[in-house]
Amino acid sequence: MPEVSLVKCESYEAEFIRQALERGIEPLGGWSKFLKPGQKVLLKVNLIGPVPPQQAATTHPELVRALIRICRAQGCEVWVGDSAGGAIAGISPTAKALKVAGFEAVAAEEGAKIINFDQAGAGEVPSKTGRFVKSFFLAKPVLDADVVINLPKFKAHSAAIYTGAVKNVFGCIPGLRKAEYHRLAPAPEDFGEIIADIHLACGVKLNIMDAVVGMEGAGPTAGKARKLGYLLLSQDALALDAAAIGMLGLRVQDVPILAQAARLEVGEPNLEKIRLCGDFNKLPQITDFKLPAARRRGVSGIILKGVIKFFKVRPRIDPKRCKHCQTCVESCPVKAIDSKTKQIDYDKCIECLCCHELCLHRAVDLRRQNPAARWVLPIAGRAHKDT
Repeated sequence: MPEVSLVKCESYEAEFIRQALERGIEPLGGWSKFLKPGQKVLLKVNLIGPVPPQQAATTHPELVRALIRICRAQGCEVWVGDSAGGAIAGISPTAKALKVAGFEAVAAEEGAKIINFDQAGAGEVPSKTGRFVKSFFLAKPVLDADVVINLPKFKAHSAAIYTGAVKNVFGCIPGLRKAEYHRLAPAPEDFGEIIADIHLACGVKLNIMDAVVGMEGAGPTAGKARKLGYLLLSQDALALDAAAIGMLGLRVQDVPILAQAARLEVGEPNLEKIRLCGDFNKLPQITDFKLPAARRRGVSGIILKGVIKFFKVRPRIDPKRCKHCQTCVESCPVKAIDSKTKQIDYDKCIECLCCHELCLHRAVDLRRQNPAARWVLPIAGRAHKDT
């Protein structure tokens, strides 16, 4: 039976994190089960872009520091790496992101090697399904490491509803190829198949989710930080995600990427078949967590599809906030954004929301396409609050 270890961790202070990690790993078999002397261990962080830790868009560097110390104490060589999303002036912002997110400094201080996946080369891995691509090009460190530890952040996601352990492996695709996969599979269900396929190819040994402070609302970058106070650990990424969203009252079927991961047998999606351990034997509930506009509590299945269609949103660039950095233009996989006017050609737009995710100035809004939804949602929200 897959295990998810859920432990309390109230802050990023070193002792809080150390104690939480020790309590979390003990019921899973201890560090020696996963780490052997002389192994090369890759800490695959969540690095969506050059944003500071306090915005809660990336794995917190103090969690990474604690894990570097643990791995080195086990006699391992430690690498810290990822590939950020998007492009600035035709160049991926990964190098800047590693610095701004705090990983570069932590790695230097703790004797780990920082690795920019966009500069480390790539290796070809066959696709398990072959439906969209015959093979993937994964960052070479993912293939060269003896142990890959996946370090996702607990976040809401404007396009995917939630992003966690399963989706975090998308950063194992280096450079701008990520945008191509968005183009090939624009529908959430199809994109979920690609994510699941990548996950099957990565060989992650352990997943540790940073849910000390998560992000709610318009994630994965433009939402609000929300203190949660948890760490989740599991060998099974899908089981971990099932437990994480279970605290929100959601099921795997409610999140397209996770539903596809379940279909492709990435892991265990059923909470009844997952053993919860650590500080809890029953999932605590996170109340009043703000999910994206397309997903409101109590709406799922067939009804959800109709609701999503009614409340469908499109990206719109606010000229007052736009700094003309061209990130949105150069990151759009179908070249739907005019470089001068920043107008979006919706006949080309595949609604992958890369522009919304990657804008560092929060200049890309999500506007509801149906005018009626603009007044129905506030009324529905008030009614829900009164019940």
